[in-house]
Amino acid sequence: RRPSCAAGRYSRSARQAERAERAERAGAMLSQAKGAAARAARQQRAAVAHLQQRQLSAAGVPTVKNFINGKFVESSTDHWIDLTNPATGEVIGRVPQSTQEEMEAATASAREAFATWKEVSTPNRVRVMLELQRLVRQNMDELAKNVTLEQGKTLLDARGDVFRGLEAIEHACSMNSLMMGETLENLAKNVDTYTIRQPLGVCAGIAPFNFPFMIPCGWMAPMAATCGNTFVLKPSEKDPGATMMFAELCQEAGLPDGVFNIIHGAHDTVNFICDHPDIKAISFVGSNQAGEYIFDRGTRNGKRVQSNMGAKNHGTVLADADKDMTLDALVGAAFGAAGQRCMALSCAVFVGESQEWIPELVERAKKLKVGPGHVDGVDVGPVIDKGALDRIESLIQTAVDEGATILLDGRGVKVEGYENGNYVGPTIISDMHKDHTAYKEEIFGPVLNIVKVDTLDDAIKFTNANPWGNGCAIFTQSGAAARKFQHEVDVGQVGINVPIPVPLSPFAFTGSRASIRGDINFNGKSAVHFYTQIKSVTSNWSSSEDQKKWGTVMPILGEGRNK
Repeated sequence: RRPSCAAGRYSRSARQAERAERAERAGAMLSQAKGAAARAARQQRAAVAHLQQRQLSAAGVPTVKNFINGKFVESSTDHWIDLTNPATGEVIGRVPQSTQEEMEAATASAREAFATWKEVSTPNRVRVMLELQRLVRQNMDELAKNVTLEQGKTLLDARGDVFRGLEAIEHACSMNSLMMGETLENLAKNVDTYTIRQPLGVCAGIAPFNFPFMIPCGWMAPMAATCGNTFVLKPSEKDPGATMMFAELCQEAGLPDGVFNIIHGAHDTVNFICDHPDIKAISFVGSNQAGEYIFDRGTRNGKRVQSNMGAKNHGTVLADADKDMTLDALVGAAFGAAGQRCMALSCAVFVGESQEWIPELVERAKKLKVGPGHVDGVDVGPVIDKGALDRIESLIQTAVDEGATILLDGRGVKVEGYENGNYVGPTIISDMHKDHTAYKEEIFGPVLNIVKVDTLDDAIKFTNANPWGNGCAIFTQSGAAARKFQHEVDVGQVGINVPIPVPLSPFAFTGSRASIRGDINFNGKSAVHFYTQIKSVTSNWSSSEDQKKWGTVMPILGEGRNK
């Protein structure tokens, strides 16, 4: 049957309206897309050109600025620190020792911003993080290029640095559930108890050079800010560029002025953070010497401090392991990022017949290409600076002097066209024992110690005798051996056929023993616990008819006369 004229007119009108509505939506989406593209282009230009936008110092190189109350502020200091490209040794910038006045201004900005930021609802704080993670993802390549320029790691590894930071920001986007408290109803008649989590106030971060994006821009500032705190960050003076780019992205994402601030420097800045009464909590990642100092000084001033420090991570190899997978894992975990990871696998413990694999391990390590991180095909980039290079080579020499065997010597590497870079090739030292200096020290370079033992029990005993407890791994096809190892080894993070067992951000980073000071870890729910104060509330909404007369006897909720 043909529809009536009225029905036909209605159908045509409806279709016209739908077409108009679709066109309007498409136009709006196109407008939004153009706006987003424009913002992205602006942001990318800003990210790429952040070095060129700085003022030039008297030496003719760009200077790094402070970031205070939403503004990039040129420092008035007379104390500058050279920023070098590890691949070339070239000075590419100058980092200020921020003045006392600048550090005070950053902290005052954070204190003032806290008064309003803490009142912003958790869902709205999360929305800022959702936009921030989008912008980080959009600018990942430029961030990675900066990490490679200033830190030296390969571009692929630098992308991993940025991506793991992105994962931490994504974890912060779960804050609506992470901040939830607990409730117990009817502890006594009409009496309930519940807990809430509230931000601490101004928090601070002191970041290491080896992960210039992941740690300060993932583990630290986003978690603190999403919990409702404001933040003052001291990036490493050796590679601050990624955090400066991150500050621009925070602005683009809509983070209010003063919530995130950046100051620079070395010892004076650390002491300022440890001492300032407005700073309530400090997150630190770095060496044991610095971490213990910061923990002691910060806690002495009444601050909450989490201090992730050094490591000597052991990988136990059993003869039943998958040989190819195990050897590849050892090479990657020992020499990736030029060994400059607190979770680098720096000691391989070969058990029994697996010791026959050592020559093949050496051959695989020899095939790694050493060079500047931006060059395709490079496996091992430079170490951070000349001081690190000299220290690593000196520790290798102590092993020679103390009777160890050098199976592969990476000292004296010269890369054509980059002769002034800070290069150390993969180095493997065998016949190590617990008293060797190169075993007792965290070398923080592409150096693998090899220890030989007879049994799994020996491997566990050797690992547990080391004071550090950041991470360890076992390579085996035996479930019983793996279960025994994970149960008996006294290390905070264990990998089973996983060489670097750093869990994803929803889990805490659980280094133990001498690898940490403080009892609240990074990441996971632990991060929320660190950046918040728990408050318990007990309420009594009894009517006058229900309420018994208060007395001087200790209340015993739920029992006897207090029912």
